[in-house]
Amino acid sequence: MIYGYARVSSADQNLARQIEEFENFGIAKNRIYCDKKSGKDFIRDNYLKLIKKIKKGDLLVIKSIDRLGRNYLMITNEWRRITVDIGADILVLDMPLLDTRVENSLIKKFIADVVLQVLSFVAENERVNIKERQKEGIRIAKERGVKFGRPKKILTQNQLDAIIGYNEKKFSAKIAISLFGGNDSSFYYFLRKYRKGLI
Repeated sequence: MIYGYARVSSADQNLARQIEEFENFGIAKNRIYCDKKSGKDFIRDNYLKLIKKIKKGDLLVIKSIDRLGRNYLMITNEWRRITVDIGADILVLDMPLLDTRVENSLIKKFIADVVLQVLSFVAENERVNIKERQKEGIRIAKERGVKFGRPKKILTQNQLDAIIGYNEKKFSAKIAISLFGGNDSSFYYFLRKYRKGLI
């Protein structure tokens, strides 16, 4: 059996190009497995279903090595699990050197192993670089005053008066909460902040 595996990192990305290449290769639609999930590990619903299906002598086709994953050690371990433990073959369309169907001569195996090592390292390195660029972007945005997370709630003067009045025992909690706006949890949340000197 021939299977195809396609992956993109997020729900708004498109799998169509990978799927089209598999169909052009002659893979039946019901043997193409797809995930919209990060390549940092192999805990992906459809990938796990695919691995349960693959048997010795089957062929797994992927578009490029980073579609399999983006973690260097995990990619190389997974490659060996499929080709050695299961006994299936792998073909990477964008890198014909990575085709385990070739005659199993020592030199060809060595070349494939070296190429795999290099490409899986590049895939992980790109993932690390993406994360670093995200961190750098967030840092620059914060320096420019961009706020992340939920906006801070600003109390009205009436709400502040309700908290101060209750704290100074001028009226009961029921009256204070009513003046505050009728929300018990918000009232006590801001009361705690007031008592800590945070507002």
